[in-house]
Amino acid sequence: MRENQSLADVQARILTSLEHEVFSDYKIDATIVQGDTMTVLCGALASFYHKIPIFHVEAGLRSYDIFEPFPEEIMRQMTSRVADLNFAPTEKNKKALLKEGIKDESIFVTGNTVIDALFCINDETMQSAKEFYDKQNIKIDDKLVLITVHRRENHGERIDHILDAIEYLVKKYSDHTFVLPVHPNPNVKGKVHNKLEKYSNVSLLEPLDYPNLVYLMKNAKLILTDSGGIQEEAPTFGCPTFVMRYETERQEGIDAGVSVLVGADYDKIVNLSEDILSKEKSQTRLKAQNPYGAGDSAKIIRECIDKYFI
Repeated sequence: MRENQSLADVQARILTSLEHEVFSDYKIDATIVQGDTMTVLCGALASFYHKIPIFHVEAGLRSYDIFEPFPEEIMRQMTSRVADLNFAPTEKNKKALLKEGIKDESIFVTGNTVIDALFCINDETMQSAKEFYDKQNIKIDDKLVLITVHRRENHGERIDHILDAIEYLVKKYSDHTFVLPVHPNPNVKGKVHNKLEKYSNVSLLEPLDYPNLVYLMKNAKLILTDSGGIQEEAPTFGCPTFVMRYETERQEGIDAGVSVLVGADYDKIVNLSEDILSKEKSQTRLKAQNPYGAGDSAKIIRECIDKYFI
């Protein structure tokens, strides 16, 4: 990551690297891309230029606001135009693709592989995660709040409002532990540390390995996030999740009542969080089924790819 890097610079570097370090040196039968990042779009474009089949995992997620999430909404839409197979996590995602003219025979509803990943984490791995926090003297109990904030559309005034709301909660609920893995983007990191590092009940961490993040989700009383993946993972643990965005491409969680959009609205973040934090954790658990899959997505995807090459 380079400080204040532009999206155009990132795209140019990735495309050039793929061309000279991957596609020129290897014979590739197909490219699998997952999600909505710049690497997804660049991987799809580079493959398209070489007439290599493209398989898009996590296809069809849409907010239909090209600036929310930015730039991911457009990256997903553009990837769909060149993908040969589209692995949609839900029926809603499939309907979005059909609405855009994607052929029905190229779309498969598979669930999301992030749920598979959750089921791959065993008790031994969770014990290692517990020891990770024990060594750092971070208290993990029924008064844990997990926070992630990094999205590009939240840079600027929005993140100021979000951090103001978090600071209020940190001060009011001093008996709670607030854990925030800090994104390395300078537009985020500096503001987070300036606002929150002085509070003893706040732990600001480097970006976490996946099992260590899952351990926090599993034990959290409340999650405040602008992440996409956490919106899919948190329902498995019945944890109330407030999404600090104004639009989401993961509407299924909102519809199921496992997530709530709060944007960067100070009052909404504070008021809804207080309703959770003022109660015992056992009183706030959600019982809705995770709408994003049953943990067998990878198996379904592999079967579809095998049939493609028959």
